[in-house]
Formats: sequence, structure tokens, C-alpha cells
Amino acid sequence: MNRIDARFKALAAARRTGLIPFVTAGCPGPTATVPLLHALVAGGADLIEIGVPFSDPMADGPVIQKASEHALAQGVGLTRVLAMVAEFRVSDGDTPIVLMGYLNPVEIYGHARFAADAQRAGVDGVLLVDAPVEEAGEIRAGLAAAGIAQIFLVAPTTRSARLQQVAQAASGFIYYVSFAGITGADHLAVGDVAQHVADLRAQSRIPIAVGFGVKEPAQSAAIGAFADAVVIGSALVERLAHSPSDAAAAEVARAFIAAHRQALDRAAVAAAA
Repeated sequence: MNRIDARFKALAAARRTGLIPFVTAGCPGPTATVPLLHALVAGGADLIEIGVPFSDPMADGPVIQKASEHALAQGVGLTRVLAMVAEFRVSDGDTPIVLMGYLNPVEIYGHARFAADAQRAGVDGVLLVDAPVEEAGEIRAGLAAAGIAQIFLVAPTTRSARLQQVAQAASGFIYYVSFAGITGADHLAVGDVAQHVADLRAQSRIPIAVGFGVKEPAQSAAIGAFADAVVIGSALVERLAHSPSDAAAAEVARAFIAAHRQALDRAAVAAAA
């Protein structure tokens, strides 16, 4: 069983909402990434998304764009990201890892080679923003053969027929984008998101993770009432950008994610009371 499937099964059995932090590989520095991943797990992360730096991250806002530029300037590309995952796997064989990025680096790397090397490194899922379900046949087949889930995005603007298409093709989890826009913006309306997630859940049994615009622990707790997982990206990346050392970055990451984990758990206890 893929680690993602196993983790969501365990979360459902425990009636817990998953917490999925996002960090850009190579930010604040290349040597910080692996310690950051371990710190996120210590803080309560259930899965981790690692952003693969790319020169034209069209779905991302200025925070993650700057993080990608910074990482690329230090030579962090797809090959180095896979090496980071492999290093993380030396001491953590359980936490699911999802690579999030864009198709161009995978095209250059080669679909088959990427799938094989990602599997060898210990990657469990891949989310390619610009590889929608209609165009993902080749890459999806290669990833599936390697036991790697391809995660798809849906948004408030996604029409019903396409929701059904994504629901049928999805594996791992579906990433629900909380609003139509770029990462890090301030448009999160939890009530609207809850209705859209309910509509999506009626069409799919795949776990649903909600991201974009989640910044405060209270927002995580509110989303945790109806989603299977909460994704936190720009708010974390922004806090890490100016860390003076790898150790400082790791502690910032641990503390920030721990606050969201505690808020989710407190909300779950209150709901069950």
C-alpha cells in the first residue's frame, strides 16, 4: 500500500484531520531542507509536500516564487530534490512525501527516468500544476506503474463533469484549491469551501485536502471540520525565508506546524464532546 493511502487510512481510523505542510526545497538553504522535513514531522505533520524549484511557477504567489528563485540560484533542481528525499528516507520510512511542481523539469528529466528515480528515492506522490487530468495520460501511467500517486487539483471554478473526471482518475488525495487565484492570497472563505468540498465528496471516495490561503491555526481548525487534510504553504515558507541558520529554520517550522496540529486536535476533541 502506498504510504499516502496508509496514512489517510490511519487518520480516518483515529478520526484525525491530516496536516500537510509545504516547503520549497533549497529554501532557506540547500542544507536546511532535510532537517526541516524532520522538524515538520516532529511538529505533527502527517504528510509533507516538497516544492520543486521552477523558474516560472505560474500558480504560486510572490512568497513561493521568491523561494524558488532563491533555491535555483543555489543549484537546487529536480535531481537534488530527489537526493534530499532519499536522505530523509534514511531515518524516516513512514511519512508520505509529495513532490509539487511543474511539468517542464519532468519533461527534461524524462518521464520514465523520473518515475523510476522518484520511486527509488522514496517519493509517494507527485502534483504537477500544469499537467491536468486531460493531458496527464503518459506521466500518470508511468507514475502508477512505479506505485506513485498523481495528485490532481480542483478549484471552485471546476465544473461538475470535470470533477467526475478527476474523481475517477485521482489517487492518493485530491487537492482542493480554496479559491481561484495564486498561493498565499487572502481570499479564504471557509463556508464556501465547505460546500464545495461536500459537493466533491459526493463524487469521490478519495481523501480531500484543502489548501491555498491557510495561514492561522484557527483556519486549519475550521477546515479540519470537513476536510480530510489541511495544506499550509506560503505562510510557512514566508516564516522560513529569513532564518539565520538551519537549526533556526527547523525550530520555526516545528513550532509553526505544532500550533496548527494542536488547533486541529483541540477542534476534533470539542466536536466529539
